[in-house]
Amino acid sequence: MASTVGVIFSSINEENIPELTKARSTGSIPYGGRYRLVDFALSNMVNSGITTVGMLTKNNYQSLMDHLGSGKYWDLARKEGGLILLPPYSDETEMLYKNRLEALKGATAFLKKAKEDFVVLTDSDSIYKLNYSKVIDFHIKMNADITMVYHEHELIKSHYYMTLNTADDGKITDIEINPLGSGSKKNYINVMVARRTYLLRLVQDAIQHGFTSFGRDILSPGVKNHNFYAYKLEGYYASITSLNSYFNANMELLDKKVRQEIFGDRAVYTKVNDSAPAKFTDTANVKNSLIADGCLIEGNVENSVLFRGVKIGKGATVKNCILMTDNIIGDNCNLAYVVSDKNSVIRDNRVLAGCEIQPYFINKGSLI
Repeated sequence: MASTVGVIFSSINEENIPELTKARSTGSIPYGGRYRLVDFALSNMVNSGITTVGMLTKNNYQSLMDHLGSGKYWDLARKEGGLILLPPYSDETEMLYKNRLEALKGATAFLKKAKEDFVVLTDSDSIYKLNYSKVIDFHIKMNADITMVYHEHELIKSHYYMTLNTADDGKITDIEINPLGSGSKKNYINVMVARRTYLLRLVQDAIQHGFTSFGRDILSPGVKNHNFYAYKLEGYYASITSLNSYFNANMELLDKKVRQEIFGDRAVYTKVNDSAPAKFTDTANVKNSLIADGCLIEGNVENSVLFRGVKIGKGATVKNCILMTDNIIGDNCNLAYVVSDKNSVIRDNRVLAGCEIQPYFINKGSLI
């Protein structure tokens, strides 16, 4: 593994999912009963031998800091390197960054101080497993200036997205931003490898020329004059670009094959909470669900994901739902296609329902 430093954008796409990012950064969105989205980016880094990681914060990052702590759960609590939280300001202004390029400007001091040869840039809104050392080996072999990682799937339109056109050897011939049309595309997943000194030159040049977009002003026009290559991500990939995609990504975990692919051969690390085991009373009936520690189930749960400390009352029916930490569902409630944020209370005899393409969302700390 060549010497590599990592940079993770914790909140770069928060406008895509305002329901879940009102009080938290994108990276700290809960997932799968016990994880946060940032766990996958961090675990990929650590499993690839990257031990210096800069975490670019923005607003609403208190929950992210609470989750990350010193970085010990990812073996990143170190005297040298380790996990470093980067401020959400650039060197030139005290304003919060508005886009990826401004965020990178704020990280230049961190990158200049680093001594590693390469840098891996990644977002924290996706679920996948990738050995970055293989990407870097490919990057060196092709003598690339930048290597962009893509995944082939049906075009998912969001606030801002890029697709790649490549030659047979993987060289990128064109980058399309928010393209029209549909069908399977080579979708850039916001994972990039570059030489650290090369990236610093790009950012410095962008500052001098007043550029505002990393994609439009640097990557897309740079295809003609630079060696940009594409690396294909194989296997499972899910991007959280909306409340519906968040719902679907959690529901896919109920498939054993998906769970095996995500958690099977390489560890996904997260903050450890010492909770009591889940308790199921003689009135409980649970089918095809993920139940975290500390839950108390007295009713019916089917095709659902329950985080720590959730309580389901007697006679209640919860079907196709995602209930985050410390939700309390009263007796004889009926919930279907509901996504409920943390610390919410649903009183007895309530009936709440959404649908598969439009789940019903309950804000954090709500009382219904």
